[in-house]
Amino acid sequence: MQEQLERLLTRAEQLMQRIETLFPQPLAQPDWSASIAFRYRKRSSGHAVIEPIRQVAAMQLEQLKEIGPQKEKIQRNTEQFVNGQPANNVLLTGARGTGKSSLIRACLHHYAPQGLRLIEVDKADMVDLPDLVEAVSDRPEKFIVFCDDLSFDEGDAGYKALKSILDGSLTATTANVLIYVTSNRRHLLPEYMKDNLSYTHTEDGEVHPGEVIEEKISLSERFGLWVSFYPFSQNEYLTIVVQWLSSFGVDAAAIEAAKPESLVWALERGSRSGRVAYQFARDYAGRHTSSSAA
Repeated sequence: MQEQLERLLTRAEQLMQRIETLFPQPLAQPDWSASIAFRYRKRSSGHAVIEPIRQVAAMQLEQLKEIGPQKEKIQRNTEQFVNGQPANNVLLTGARGTGKSSLIRACLHHYAPQGLRLIEVDKADMVDLPDLVEAVSDRPEKFIVFCDDLSFDEGDAGYKALKSILDGSLTATTANVLIYVTSNRRHLLPEYMKDNLSYTHTEDGEVHPGEVIEEKISLSERFGLWVSFYPFSQNEYLTIVVQWLSSFGVDAAAIEAAKPESLVWALERGSRSGRVAYQFARDYAGRHTSSSAA
């Protein structure tokens, strides 16, 4: 009888352990010394983890050309943050490939020696922002919670979570956390022509946005710093091409010869973005180095 009871208790304990794995687990602390950048991820089991990014792509502030005003704003805000001074959450919007995420990565490398760390979060996991903020609230480091290329569709759960954490919620961000977001949408939500029908006009001719428009701009308004990026002119594009070719060790004569080809490269891709300039420089530098070696 005693033996049967022990077997029953053992099986019950095993069953309880299996059931416990199905419930949400507290967010475990990673090895914060393993990297300067981390990624928040959810496993197939639904359990969330903060993983160190072992190989963080290098980027220096001086490598980013033709975005001087934007760089100055982001760098100033980030420096205030790491120095313990008041700083704002940031929304970077505008043309694709103009250096939005690269600028954040460059700031991370620049201020990492002063304790700056970055945690990348996917759009689908934005609903977990309160848990993530709470997990790092007692850490001595300064954390940028970063979401790249963020946009929401109507009714996304992450929209309300981000809106609450930025402003107006009892669960507020702590002094060691800022949220940096990049997006191609000014207000992070799709905008439709029919939305304009919600505007109202007063008798004296004033125009007032309706509830639909107010809802769409209410999230972007909660970011204290809004930095816009614009398409590059041809001269600005060529300046970026020259910078990247120089960084790859291409000599001055070859750089000058590469300019017409770089314009064709941009024309074929329909964009004179910094990303296109970087891709051309990698291709040209690789071919030029190979031919020189031969």
